[in-house]
Amino acid sequence: MTLGRPRLRDWGISVGMGRPGPRNSVTDVSGVLVGHTTLISGEGPLHPGEGPVRTGVTVVLPHGDDLFRQKVRAAVHTINGYGKVHGFEQVRELGLVEAPIALTNTLNVPLVSDALIQRAIHANPQIGVSSNTVNVVVGETSDGYLNDLQGRHVRAEHVWRAIDTASSGAVEEGAVGAGIGTTCFGWKGGIGTASRVAPEEAGGFTVGALVQTNFGRPEQLTVAGVPIGRSLQPPADPGSEPPEGGSVMIVLATDAPLTSRQLHRLSVRSAAGLARTGTIFDHGSGDFVIAFSTAYCVDHAPDGLLTDRAAFADEQRAMEGLFPAVVESVEEAVLNSLWRAETVVGRDDHVRHALPLEDVADLVDAQGLR
Repeated sequence: MTLGRPRLRDWGISVGMGRPGPRNSVTDVSGVLVGHTTLISGEGPLHPGEGPVRTGVTVVLPHGDDLFRQKVRAAVHTINGYGKVHGFEQVRELGLVEAPIALTNTLNVPLVSDALIQRAIHANPQIGVSSNTVNVVVGETSDGYLNDLQGRHVRAEHVWRAIDTASSGAVEEGAVGAGIGTTCFGWKGGIGTASRVAPEEAGGFTVGALVQTNFGRPEQLTVAGVPIGRSLQPPADPGSEPPEGGSVMIVLATDAPLTSRQLHRLSVRSAAGLARTGTIFDHGSGDFVIAFSTAYCVDHAPDGLLTDRAAFADEQRAMEGLFPAVVESVEEAVLNSLWRAETVVGRDDHVRHALPLEDVADLVDAQGLR
């Protein structure tokens, strides 16, 4: 559903001043893999528990080895807490991610969590027997405007398929995976990604963002500083009114050797990237960030008490390069989710229209910004 739609930069529109990585993707961070399973079936009236189905799951793997045995440093951040995320508290306490990160819809979080737990136990039968338990992290946004939310249609096999097909190459974006049923600024949203490479004086490290967009009101949309939403509105939907609020999940990856405290500092800056797209974080929005570093792994069963790790001697210089990278990556990832998403018709014939790119480009051109 995304092959015919270009990305933001394909239209000559860029945001920020930083340099993207080779793919302008979260997979520019070495070792990171992304996979999707997209579920589409049925049409017409909603039959709760049966369909129509417009949902899915997206997974982000910090590396392709056993994450329970080789954990990564991580942090989480809540911008606005109207959401059902799973596993955040242990990440806050220990600063580690030890399973693939999954994104799905709101009511599917428990089933996706269970699938990740089953996967971890299969790979590590000692979990809960001779070893500690596993903490899985699952994020969500609601796709109930287009999807039969009560059906909880994402099952274990769909999660496992997304993991098994995860790739370190170009990331499929738009109406795919956990983004097939979501909305962004009243238009069809979905999955988007982008990256930035910090300046050499800040270490030349890479930051990548992947977002699941389901937030914003049409009049708020801002592209490259241009208030697009003041002039361009989605066609009226003969269905119900667009839902208020909305949510976003942000996954940040970096190869910089950051502690969990420093990763949390990056996470906080994600809000600035969202704000540059025009959103104000509604009362009923669930806006969450998960950040991790691939610089090194933390052994589940280390040989000794101490270890030597690379660390920043000059945190200020590093962060002055990494903070803008986060802001610009998040902003462009959101816009890529809009650029790549095609129109989707869902339950009760509800429609989320694709953003009309030529109209947006004309408005940006009028400001001399392309």
